[in-house]
Amino acid sequence: MKLGSHTVAGMLGTWQEGPGPAHRRLSDRLRLLVLDGRLTLGSVLPSERDLAAALGTSRTTIGAAYRTLAEHGYLTTRDRARATVRLPDEAPPQPTAPTNAGTIDLSFAAPPAPVEILHAAFAAALQQLPRHFERHGYDRHGVAELRQAVADWHGRRGLPTSPGQIMITNGAQHALSLLTRTLVSPRDRVLIDHPTYPHAIKTLAEARARLVPVAVTSSGWDVEQLHAAGASAAMAYLIPDFHNPTGLCMPTDVRHNLKLTCPTVIDETMTDLALDEPSPEPFALHMPAAVSIGSVSKSIWGGLRIGWIRAAPSLLERIAQARPAMDLGTPVVEQLAAAVLLDKHQTRRPPALQELKTQRNALRRALNDYLPDLHAPQPTGGMTLWATFPAPFTSRLATIAPDHGVIIAAGPRFGIGGAFERNIRLPYTLPPSQLTHAIRRLAAARQALSQGITGTHRPAPIA
Repeated sequence: MKLGSHTVAGMLGTWQEGPGPAHRRLSDRLRLLVLDGRLTLGSVLPSERDLAAALGTSRTTIGAAYRTLAEHGYLTTRDRARATVRLPDEAPPQPTAPTNAGTIDLSFAAPPAPVEILHAAFAAALQQLPRHFERHGYDRHGVAELRQAVADWHGRRGLPTSPGQIMITNGAQHALSLLTRTLVSPRDRVLIDHPTYPHAIKTLAEARARLVPVAVTSSGWDVEQLHAAGASAAMAYLIPDFHNPTGLCMPTDVRHNLKLTCPTVIDETMTDLALDEPSPEPFALHMPAAVSIGSVSKSIWGGLRIGWIRAAPSLLERIAQARPAMDLGTPVVEQLAAAVLLDKHQTRRPPALQELKTQRNALRRALNDYLPDLHAPQPTGGMTLWATFPAPFTSRLATIAPDHGVIIAAGPRFGIGGAFERNIRLPYTLPPSQLTHAIRRLAAARQALSQGITGTHRPAPIA
């Protein structure tokens, strides 16, 4: 696949920042893009002349960067041919997670399984299962018990909802994929928070949408910018409830004033994880046409792949017509178990929330002790801190961190165009002692990076 110069320039982002000569900064960033999978193996890079023009730098800088990558086995070059992306022959395939069992994984923001309540829920589900044996089991909308339970969950939050407004999906990511397939055509503009959830970026990019990022800053969302960006968009995807990755919660006045004209998808996956304030009110109270998606993956357990869409029945019917091209429905037993959990109000459990607060405080203490120059505002809910280093190096830090016993999710995974190289998402879903060890190891990795040591680990999966 041939890559255009402006496409590669967009991937590189602010590559000029950082120490060392320009060609070294450029080769480092290109190498990270290869390791990250954003420059896929076999891709053909732009010519030196074209990339130099797109980046506003000299052809000499591009040539030196390409030669460095070729010498280290990341490019194949031939006379009168464009460079092709590869991996070094001597490098063994990198596992998605290191083999060291003692390594601490901070790339997943996910709770441990609540064993007792899950056992009870599945036991109840198995008792109910025989009622469904006479049906074929392929239900594009979901079983009646869970659709009613999800409708009741919305109703308890102050948003009257009928089962006819609910479709059950295989998690929130699947819900977004179904909506994207229904609402977005290639080259359509889609408004997103920036930063945002990486798998949402991937879903929209695979639909060949043109992403329109609007910054979520430390002060939150800018209504005027959202209105301007949404005016020409085919869809908007926003995470107003304990935003992933920043943890911010959209204030009531912003929800009230935000009146987007395009179909607006609201991700409510984190809604039940309020730690220092009441759970936020449903966005659809202020924008009735908003489409809400949710799941139990963050409030219960990631292994329970149950999500949902709340939307007008007419839209759900359009999705149902297109859905068989992706899947034939959601497993029945899991749906029945999720219905039990929702009916018993177990997506918001005070002991689990208190444990999250304790872990959040332990993480902040560890940051103060080992990485005091890392700026990490305290969120009022959710599962993650969005931390900022003084300098842009988190992609490089992610490639070396596993050598020091910790896996991290670097900031650019949550944005487009190489943004957020100063940022890192840090979940507080592990026990306090593990969080302390993880930050101490991260500080050691940073020290190694400052001494010029580089890493070769490819990015781990994110959740």
